[in-house]
Amino acid sequence: DFTFIGVTGTDGKTTTSSLIYQILSKYYECANIGTNGIYYDDLHITTDNTTPTIEKLYEYLFLLNRKGCKYITMEASSEALLHKRLDNIKYNVGILTNITGDHLNIHKTMTNYIKSKSKLFKTVKNDGFCILNYDDKYVDKIKRSCNGKIITYGINKNSDYIIEEVIIGINNTKFCIKTKGKKYIITTNLLGLYNVYNITAAFITCLTLNIKSKDIIKQIESIKPIPGRGERLYFGQSYTIVLDYAHTTNGIKNILSTLSVNKKSRIISVTGSAGGREKEKRAKMGKITSNLSDLVIFTMDDPRFEDPKDIIKEMTKDIKKNNYLKIIDRKDAIYKALTIAKTDDIVVILGKGRDNYMAIKDKKIEYSDYDVIKSFFDN
Repeated sequence: DFTFIGVTGTDGKTTTSSLIYQILSKYYECANIGTNGIYYDDLHITTDNTTPTIEKLYEYLFLLNRKGCKYITMEASSEALLHKRLDNIKYNVGILTNITGDHLNIHKTMTNYIKSKSKLFKTVKNDGFCILNYDDKYVDKIKRSCNGKIITYGINKNSDYIIEEVIIGINNTKFCIKTKGKKYIITTNLLGLYNVYNITAAFITCLTLNIKSKDIIKQIESIKPIPGRGERLYFGQSYTIVLDYAHTTNGIKNILSTLSVNKKSRIISVTGSAGGREKEKRAKMGKITSNLSDLVIFTMDDPRFEDPKDIIKEMTKDIKKNNYLKIIDRKDAIYKALTIAKTDDIVVILGKGRDNYMAIKDKKIEYSDYDVIKSFFDN
């Protein structure tokens, strides 16, 4: 009953699937299923997982089918693929954003992690498309699992769709996509090289689904920033606030490097690391946040059954610079950052994006970074 588009990768799933959804919705009856919930027309349902559990997923698909939906773009997490939540879905398009390693507490090894990601491409229909980031170092391993036609994209000159002439400005990004003698000029409100990759994957996907290139480009130019993904918030303040979901080393590096290009003053980052997840990445996350920020405030982020103090200790153990504070309570940490920020500073709140809960022990307590930021200015 549906045309399925699946997006997998360590980073970029939410942005890429949301971009495809925003473009396709102008032409088809399309829904989006992912971290930010389910969107279709005026329907919005919040969900507990990036990819819902199988009984919930089929409940949602049944509802969307009854409402007349024909296209589904969705995030396919490695955990969902591992636990067979998507086994009976045949995809028309499968997309790889990148692989840098995450959830190794579950997968144990990179080999297992890649194997889980690969499952998406095995379920692509024989007449479907596998759209792969050719710059990713694991792409050859993924290619072995692909059904259908393989289409590659990237800066690599051997890609089917080559990314060129990237210019990252203060308020927009311009670049060009070259393929088979054709050249497409793209302008977007989304910032950063990582978003160039996300947009290119979305562009190719929409081409395979018979949307004209000029119409795709027009939609990309007017695309709205994805909530919680490099989202700029304005409450009348003289500095910039950016809310971002980055919770991996690569994700943090991407957003902070992008903001550093055009910064006029300080970057103040608020970050933490989730409990019950791979501990190995914490020191790397802490060090890269310190290196790319003028000041870091380390705080709690879904501690679950771990002590936030212990998590922060692990995050800060390899930092050489004396440019960080430790404030356990996340609301207090955000308030501190907003209090000390001055004109032209950039305050970056990392890790939770638009999540609406804080995972403490076995409970999900109602909590939102956005609500905390808004309450600061309301008060």
